[in-house]
Amino acid sequence: MPPCTTAETTVISPGEKAALRKTLAAARKALDPVQKQQWDARICANVLAWWDAGKPGHIGVYWPLAGEPDLHPAYAALARAGVRLALPVVHQKDAALGFAHWEPGEAMVRDRMGVAVPQLLRPVERPQTLMIPCLGFNRHGYRLGYGGGYYDRTLAPHPRPLTLGIAYALAAASFADDPHDVALDLIITEQS
Repeated sequence: MPPCTTAETTVISPGEKAALRKTLAAARKALDPVQKQQWDARICANVLAWWDAGKPGHIGVYWPLAGEPDLHPAYAALARAGVRLALPVVHQKDAALGFAHWEPGEAMVRDRMGVAVPQLLRPVERPQTLMIPCLGFNRHGYRLGYGGGYYDRTLAPHPRPLTLGIAYALAAASFADDPHDVALDLIITEQS
């Protein structure tokens, strides 16, 4: 799992970026459920192998949306190993994400944006390591999300957390970063 590097990428317009988002979302949605489950298991194994190499004790994870890789088995294994987990929480539009302590199996509710959050919100500081779902990614470690900018605003303050992009390998794409984008430190897929 090599770290991401920086260099030039193909410049695309905002309209082309929106079209790329639709194409990548459609490709992910078209995955055979059995194939998706197998790839999710491989990504979980790769996440656990990454964790075993450094054993960070506090990790920001994500609740899967719209066909994102489901890492719940990895989350459960990390929790059993004593890792403190946190889920992102949207407190307001156009702001950085907050984080809430989370334990696998606890009661969840949907926030006003339809995202699952712990029923009992226990705010925590931004974890030093974040797993970030990617709709797409380029070979230089830049992430293509849904366009809300929440993760970009979350990563802007220093010191930056270690960032692990989580995606299927089919999400690899060619696009340029925007000035506000922050490259991820590592991309983990079913292949790496």
